[in-house]
Amino acid sequence: MNGLARPKDAGGKQQLIQTGQTSAGPGPGPGPAAKPPPGSAPPPQVLDPSGDSYSRWLNVMVVPVMYNWIILICRSCFPGLQHNYLPLWLTLDYACDLLYLVDIGLHFHTGFLEQGILIGDRLQISRRYVRSSGFLWDVLSVLPTDLFYLWLGTAVPAVRANRFLRTPRLFEAFDRIETRTAHPNSFRIAKLMLYIFVTIHWNSCIYFALSSFIGYGADEWVYPNISTPGFDTLLRQYLYSFYFSTLILTTVGDTPMPHREEEYLFMAADFLLAVMGFATIMGSMTSVISNMNQADAAFYPNHDLVKGYLHAHRVNRRLQNRVVNWYQHLQMEKKMTNELDILQHLPERLRAEVAVSVHLPTLRKVQIFQNCEQSLLEELVLKLKPQVYSPGEYVCKKGDIGREMYFIREGKLAVVADDGVTQYAVLGEGLYFGEISIINIKGNKSGNRRTANIRSIGFSDLFCLSKEDLREVLAEFPNAKSVLEAKGREILLKMDKLDVNAEAAEIAQLEEEERRTAALEEGLDTLQTKLARILAGLESSAFKMALRLESLEWHMRDWGGGQGRGHGAVAPDQEEGVPSGGQTEGGTGLADGALVLSLVQDLVEGLSCPTPQEPSGAPAVLAHSGDTLPHRARCIAIPFAEEQRHVAGAWGRRRAGGRLSVGRAPAHPPASSGRAAPAPSRRAGGRQGARASGPPGCVGPVEPGQSGAGWAAVGSRLN
Repeated sequence: MNGLARPKDAGGKQQLIQTGQTSAGPGPGPGPAAKPPPGSAPPPQVLDPSGDSYSRWLNVMVVPVMYNWIILICRSCFPGLQHNYLPLWLTLDYACDLLYLVDIGLHFHTGFLEQGILIGDRLQISRRYVRSSGFLWDVLSVLPTDLFYLWLGTAVPAVRANRFLRTPRLFEAFDRIETRTAHPNSFRIAKLMLYIFVTIHWNSCIYFALSSFIGYGADEWVYPNISTPGFDTLLRQYLYSFYFSTLILTTVGDTPMPHREEEYLFMAADFLLAVMGFATIMGSMTSVISNMNQADAAFYPNHDLVKGYLHAHRVNRRLQNRVVNWYQHLQMEKKMTNELDILQHLPERLRAEVAVSVHLPTLRKVQIFQNCEQSLLEELVLKLKPQVYSPGEYVCKKGDIGREMYFIREGKLAVVADDGVTQYAVLGEGLYFGEISIINIKGNKSGNRRTANIRSIGFSDLFCLSKEDLREVLAEFPNAKSVLEAKGREILLKMDKLDVNAEAAEIAQLEEEERRTAALEEGLDTLQTKLARILAGLESSAFKMALRLESLEWHMRDWGGGQGRGHGAVAPDQEEGVPSGGQTEGGTGLADGALVLSLVQDLVEGLSCPTPQEPSGAPAVLAHSGDTLPHRARCIAIPFAEEQRHVAGAWGRRRAGGRLSVGRAPAHPPASSGRAAPAPSRRAGGRQGARASGPPGCVGPVEPGQSGAGWAAVGSRLN
């Protein structure tokens, strides 16, 4: 698991550094990477690769790397330089080697980021550094190659060429300086000039070494004979070689013609290097200039587009001059009008901190925002928009609709009369105006209209806060909104622009509206409760009707099959699935059947009324039904109608029948003379048994004898 170490920095302050410690498992004592117990000495300091200390050390490492790149080649090609100042060079060499060794040691104390967390565990840092390719190059750069002096002598400083392997440290330092400096474009130009100087320096040293190899003064191309007066000093030798290399690499010309193959090869290589260098220089300078233009465009609006627009529409010269003067003021005074666009790529919290550090002192000067909580001011700071007004320009006029309030950051503004000449007051830095019109205060006599004319005396730098932005911020801070409204009322009372009676009337009206709204909500709840009860009653009635229909069905089945038989005798037509007649006349049976059919139709018509939508607060019995009332009525009526049609046909063939006794039937069909009711025939039972479970949504199963197909004639009346 990860732990936290608290090493002290140079100022004695403790810093939290992620140590990334790991544990091999539970044990009686801490392992080598365990978190130190409280009170123990803190671990050694770990450098943050993004901190200032690390950047300062990189700047120190620039010195030994550049020393080796510039001095070592010079000492190798100019023998007099190495011989005359040998003690100095040896001292500087070993001092640079010491810095190289210290740099390797600091690598073991430099943390690294893992999943965005700074790892400061020494074991993990060491393992990661040793396994990296940088460790190999660092070790090779400090190998004691100076031991070759014992065999080759001190006149061969080229044995220290392995020190060039530390060059990546130089590039890292340059990248870090470029990202941290306030003038990156200037640094890029300086870095480009340094590269050009090092290239010409190396070329001049190689030229002098080639002249020594060919022979001084052998021809006009090589360096003149060192015995010639004026050409024997080290300074003259280096300056001549540097000048000659500059002529070649800049392709200026005016160089002696080469005479030997070595000279031709050297000139050809230099020309190729010059072409590549020229392209690199031109590309780098173009990039620098482009970046500078982009920076200007990001900070200041594009003047050329506005000038082209004014010329295209033939705007009068006086107005064009005002526009030009406004742009000139922005450029000269370094004023920005698009701060939000410049900071848009920063994280929201970091952008807020930057805006607070820049604009919060100005916002705190506003009386209406004094004593407000810090978070509210931070939100408001992000909404401020800088604006610059020219001399004589009106910021607002009397009678205009107020949509913004203004804070004076710099400059002076005058409150003038309608004639534009008479001045009532002068507003200076830190003051504000227009705040009353963007806060909806009840009883404000002026409403949201401007009450004065504000004109800029000179160039004025203002901050603008819109009404929508303030409302959006205050929506998250209701307490601050109440405080701002109270302060606004105090200001209006002092200015005698607050109608107290109108304010009280508005408050009373709001209270009345709230009371009526509460009454409507209470009445709506009562209606919903009553509707739920009505629907529950309809559901209960439908259930009772279903039970009544079932009882009538059993009565008719008993009347159709129990008449006309003797004690223990079975009618012949019973085997055909047709109920036998009784001892009474057929006309009486038909009248009874008609009476039953009429009763069934009346029950079905009573169920065919539409059912309203079930509310969410309906009783459980209604919600449990899962369907509407007409659907349940159809499910109840369909099987019974078919059975009635079947019974009516059977009664037409009866020879005698009994009287119909309308009443509630028992739960099960009664037996005739102590015998069970006759079972349906094979033909009828097969058809009825297939539908014994009843249609979907019906209340209860369909008993034997309930034919579902014949119920459609009655159930269709419910559609």
